[in-house]
Amino acid sequence: MELIDNLKNIFRRGNTVTKLIFINISVYLLLHIIIILLKLFNIDGSSVYSYLTLPSNIAILLYKPWTLVTYMFLHSDFFHILFNMFALYWFGKLFIMFFTEKQLVGLYFFGGLLAGVFYIAAYNIFPLFQDLAGFSKLLGASGSIMAIIVATAFQAPNMEMRFLLIGNVKLKYIAIVVVLISFFGITSSNAGGEIAHLGGALYGYLFVVSLRRGKDHTKSFNKLMDKLANMFKPSKLKVKHNPKTSGRKMTDAEYNMSKAQKMDEINRILDKIKTSGYGSLTEEERKSLFEKNG
Repeated sequence: MELIDNLKNIFRRGNTVTKLIFINISVYLLLHIIIILLKLFNIDGSSVYSYLTLPSNIAILLYKPWTLVTYMFLHSDFFHILFNMFALYWFGKLFIMFFTEKQLVGLYFFGGLLAGVFYIAAYNIFPLFQDLAGFSKLLGASGSIMAIIVATAFQAPNMEMRFLLIGNVKLKYIAIVVVLISFFGITSSNAGGEIAHLGGALYGYLFVVSLRRGKDHTKSFNKLMDKLANMFKPSKLKVKHNPKTSGRKMTDAEYNMSKAQKMDEINRILDKIKTSGYGSLTEEERKSLFEKNG
């Protein structure tokens, strides 16, 4: 239990990058635990993914619209999530040096959304994917991460990142290389993933360009997220002010006098209850008693 408590504290205190990584890892572990448990009963647990991955078949997508969001938090195997989370950690930290954490969440969402749209469009437009469009599915956070990489590189192109055995490399060259790798991979066995990368990269570029023109596409999304978050927060206590005294602050003498009067009234009512019983109180006295003792 101590480990769980420590993880909860790290999540609460961590920045947006940490929280996104936690969410991705938690989803990965939860789904794999479910698959293992189902397998013990000779049930193919991999079918769980079919409800969350993004289908290229538009007819299926209409019945599973939530997959446009859920797919960007799914990963197929350990190395898939390992490399994606490392990239999210490195470039996410760089991103929030120039932008806000809320913008990171919005970029992750919209970058992943455009990545998914690119994937669906390509598989339904180009004849090369005609035989795959009926059953192909997309999963992974790399489309969202590509948006973060390109946005960061476009904002600070000459900023350098150190790589083992290579040395310092400017962000603009990193972005160019990853985009080119994805472009030359659009006819490979992972064509859908590479096409999605290009969609995410495009949104990262558009995000910075629009921001420089004074338009923040993530603002509306963040407002929606704030509203949803506030729905689950406990309502704040409201203080009822006396209109006779709310216009100015009471002096110490006035406060002490008011308090003494209230106590005298309560004592009078309590004495009446002792001698004549609770039923002898008037409606005004009962109301006064509960209001002053509440």
